[in-house]
Amino acid sequence: MIKNDAWILAKATEGMIQPFESHLVRHVNSEVASPHAVISYGLSSYGYDIRLSPAEFRIFRHVPGTVLDPKNFNPDNLEPTTLRSDDNGSYFVLPAHSYGLGVALERIQVPNNISVICIGKSTYARCGIIANLTPAEAGWRGHLTLEFSNSSSADCRIYANEGVVQLLFLEGEPCQVSYETRRGKYQDQPEQVTLAKV
Repeated sequence: MIKNDAWILAKATEGMIQPFESHLVRHVNSEVASPHAVISYGLSSYGYDIRLSPAEFRIFRHVPGTVLDPKNFNPDNLEPTTLRSDDNGSYFVLPAHSYGLGVALERIQVPNNISVICIGKSTYARCGIIANLTPAEAGWRGHLTLEFSNSSSADCRIYANEGVVQLLFLEGEPCQVSYETRRGKYQDQPEQVTLAKV
């Protein structure tokens, strides 16, 4: 069963999502200007929209003579990109037909009877940005590493500190072995891009 806003709010007060917004934020106040529109984040009817952290965003690049290997990932294949800012906010640029990794601003702690699915927001999908479907298993905690593909023929902004993907919380029977008890390799990810591990 998918969990609703009342359940998410109750669990968030117990520390499931930090920081937490108890409503869907669509406008923010600036220190120097009147409120401006943002890509929404916070609590929705049956999910929670998390934000992209400004801490780090990396873009895949071709390094001659190398092949990407998930068993032996070469960090040289990822290039850090600059956080830029203007009147619309802070953002990273994902070039046309490229793939990048960012990290969630919010830290989550998944209860032992819940699995989380992370899906893309339609605002970005309409610009050609595809957020890879990412799961967070029962008992997982940390900052999610988020994966984005720019399928369009134009460079695209991805805004930091604004909504980027939605979390859906699915309840099941309690599992025998949670991500925490099996000591999963991506447990307690910090607020930085975490590379592929075996």
